[in-house]
Amino acid sequence: MTAGKILSHKGSDVTTIRPDETLESAVRVLRDERIGAAVVLGDDGQPAGVFSERDLVRLVAEHGAAALSMPVSSAMTRGLITAEPGAHVDELMALMTDRRVRHIIISESGRMIGLVSIGDVVKRKIAEAEAEAETLKAYIETA
Repeated sequence: MTAGKILSHKGSDVTTIRPDETLESAVRVLRDERIGAAVVLGDDGQPAGVFSERDLVRLVAEHGAAALSMPVSSAMTRGLITAEPGAHVDELMALMTDRRVRHIIISESGRMIGLVSIGDVVKRKIAEAEAEAETLKAYIETA
């Protein structure tokens, strides 16, 4: 299973926010969309970062409730982790584990085409394992 296949199943819609939005506004977006992260778009319309629940927790721990009036740019993760649509689920898992992130931007020809989360990857790995188990079971039953 590849990143492109995951996007074809789940869709390629990506929730985005602006770097000058307040954290309070961004948190409402996450709540309303029932998601854990949103891509932050720069003035050029390209991803400038990712804002996640973890980013919020870090800033609130440091600044208290005043953090909610700070801009998203003060909390977002700037080091973008990207992968191509042909990246295999195992590659995505390794990237997430090695870089300690839960979301990877999928891009093609330098353009964002979707976002894959750790939940998406785990779901696909479980489906692969179940399919393999069924195949082995069928093989054993016919042997």
